[in-house]
Amino acid sequence: MIAKRTRHLAVVVALPAALALTVGASSQAVAQGTGAFQINLAQLNNSGSKGTAMLSLQGRQLTVKIESEGLVPGQPSAQHLHGSTDGHDFHCPDASDDTNGDGVLNNTEATVDYGDINISLTTKGPTDMKSGLAVDRMPVANAQGKLSYERTIPVSQDVVDHIKDLHIVQHGIDRNDNKKYDFEGAGKSELDPKLPQEATAPTNCGEVLGAAVGSIPVGGVETGTGPVEEDGLPAAVLGAGGAALVATAGALALVRRRKNVLAAGRAGDNGAAA
Repeated sequence: MIAKRTRHLAVVVALPAALALTVGASSQAVAQGTGAFQINLAQLNNSGSKGTAMLSLQGRQLTVKIESEGLVPGQPSAQHLHGSTDGHDFHCPDASDDTNGDGVLNNTEATVDYGDINISLTTKGPTDMKSGLAVDRMPVANAQGKLSYERTIPVSQDVVDHIKDLHIVQHGIDRNDNKKYDFEGAGKSELDPKLPQEATAPTNCGEVLGAAVGSIPVGGVETGTGPVEEDGLPAAVLGAGGAALVATAGALALVRRRKNVLAAGRAGDNGAAA
């Protein structure tokens, strides 16, 4: 009986340690610059635009993949990683941020929520804030308004450390539905009067859903599918915290089974003594 109780105690004592090791290992993976982060892009300005993005880190190399639709056909879409690398909590805006009430959420109004440009997601050349309006180096939507983008970018350690504080914004709307950016749709851009407001207003935004040691499956834009689920848990949570949760559940189940065995053993001992 003493040996059984000792084994039971060892399992209970080992549980917090195992949980700490699991969480610690996941946190170290992110800190060392590995992992994948999924972003679901949701429409702004009633654009109908949506998409899915993946951020993958290998050291200080960041690979960005985006599949989106509902963009202005044949037009460049300025796109950026917005947010902060100093811990400030930015997030995606909504229609209530249209403070001047003109019916268009412009970039200046939205920046209050999603923060300044951290990385410009250009197709080539520089990716700094100064390239934010480099429309000649931004990806162009096809005739169906769909866009595919992939680029690997060297980033600072601050970006690696705060990758979960960043999010993606794509820009470009078509207020008058004439399949192009023009000044009649919403006037001049507040960022550059040489550009139409339609070219710089945000069309969608998405925040990081979670982290994983490996890659997270990305749902297709056309089908609207998202990350797969396992036992009712979204794949997005089966990362740093999710792995710890699964490990904890397994350990607790083991403890419960051992309790049942011990109880049955004591009942048998008492029956034998009687």
